[in-house]
Amino acid sequence: MDVSSKTMKLPRDAASKVAQQRMSVLELARELGNVAEACRQRGMDRTSFYEWKRRFQMQGFDGLKDLPPIHKSHPQATAPEVVERIRALALEHPAYGCNRLEAILSLEGTRVSAITIQKLLNENGLGTRIERWLALEEANAGRAIDITPEQAAFLEKLNPCFRERHVESTAPGELLSADTFFVGSLKGVGKVYLHAVVDTYGSYAFGFLHVSKQPEAAVAVLHNDVLLFYRNLGLPVKAVLTDNGREFCGTEKHPYELYLDLNGIDHRRTKVKTPKTNGFVERFNGTVLDEFFRIKMRETFYDSVEAMQADLDAWLVHYNTERPHLGYRNMGRRPIETIMSFVSQEG
Repeated sequence: MDVSSKTMKLPRDAASKVAQQRMSVLELARELGNVAEACRQRGMDRTSFYEWKRRFQMQGFDGLKDLPPIHKSHPQATAPEVVERIRALALEHPAYGCNRLEAILSLEGTRVSAITIQKLLNENGLGTRIERWLALEEANAGRAIDITPEQAAFLEKLNPCFRERHVESTAPGELLSADTFFVGSLKGVGKVYLHAVVDTYGSYAFGFLHVSKQPEAAVAVLHNDVLLFYRNLGLPVKAVLTDNGREFCGTEKHPYELYLDLNGIDHRRTKVKTPKTNGFVERFNGTVLDEFFRIKMRETFYDSVEAMQADLDAWLVHYNTERPHLGYRNMGRRPIETIMSFVSQEG
């Protein structure tokens, strides 16, 4: 079909203007009898020229217009109800991998590949086991729940303090869990340790950073932070549970043992060779490592323990007063809420 036979008065909308420009290249090539020269003058490559010429011959002037944009939703996109089912399964079985979820869906008559399931979980913030555990915590925050044995086993694996729920306390300060945790090394400072104390009643936590594991550092967090906190609330500290580390145990003149004795605090120890029985503080160590130290030590250059302590103190405020804790004690409340609820009932 000759190009000149289709010359006509054209509308002047944006799409038509672009089509008219392409038409002018076709007409110029016809007038010059030289495709290469026409393309050179109008800045069009020859491959595009022949494509537009083909579309013009098949569809006329409309063939020179840009095709409408492809709709963003793919015709084979996963149906919303299937996505919701995958979310529900991920929370119902938080320890399951994508292959097992694929098998469950297959038994239900829904075909979704494990790769697609992983992609959908990533998009919904459930791509890892930790994310599913946090989502489970958030979904049930603020209300008592009945969890399945499977969910209990999963929480026990991720949460040592849940595994140690036989360590009971009936009031804040009745039983505290203490431990020393190696944080890392700072240039020009050396090794840094976290001396942590966690209340087994509501998971309220204290942390003190020091360059040593000496008993004096372990005593410092008790004297400066822990006892002062409970004294202001009018609550006694009755017992502290520790492992058998040298900073906690020794002779009768051991500084830590002496301090507890002088303050009328019972010293309980975990079973020999089973340090994880001190589950509350074990869980806290994992949380502060993942949510604070691994993040801050990548983005901040610390030249002193004091600078790191200032950031840790701010994070502890978030942990104790802003962050909801699932747990069988807090049930979605913040640790400070659990403590203050006890204080108000006693008052």
